[in-house]
Amino acid sequence: MDINFIKAHFSELLPKITLCAEETQSYICQHGKLLNQQQILDAQSVGVSQPKKIYLLELERFPLPDDIILQQAAIALGFLSENTAGLTLGYGILIKKGLLSRRLLSHECRHVHQYEQAGSIANFLKDYLLSVLKDGYFDCFYEQDARQYEL
Repeated sequence: MDINFIKAHFSELLPKITLCAEETQSYICQHGKLLNQQQILDAQSVGVSQPKKIYLLELERFPLPDDIILQQAAIALGFLSENTAGLTLGYGILIKKGLLSRRLLSHECRHVHQYEQAGSIANFLKDYLLSVLKDGYFDCFYEQDARQYEL
């Protein structure tokens, strides 16, 4: 799958992507751990207004969506690869086991702040994905912003 396919079918894919993200956030909150006191302070320092709602889950491998089209879209957009170290979905943060660091967690917490500003996973994902489609994963506004807040 290429980016042009995603652009052409964005309005069809977005509700499915949003539902998958919401389900994954629920999984993280059920199986993850709340941040410790230092992590809460770091989250506040990067703008998170409700850091006590954040759950962190370390996994060997990030779950792929069941839907093959969503799997391919996630890979094409750069979200799920062997190099993916972290992924934030609302108040749920996934970190690849063994890679947790203050820098990575502060980056992911900045994404939590971005979700808070957007008001919902659906609102954030729409804007975030459009930014990635326009500028690429590394250069999109949201990733640039998160890198500026790494501790």
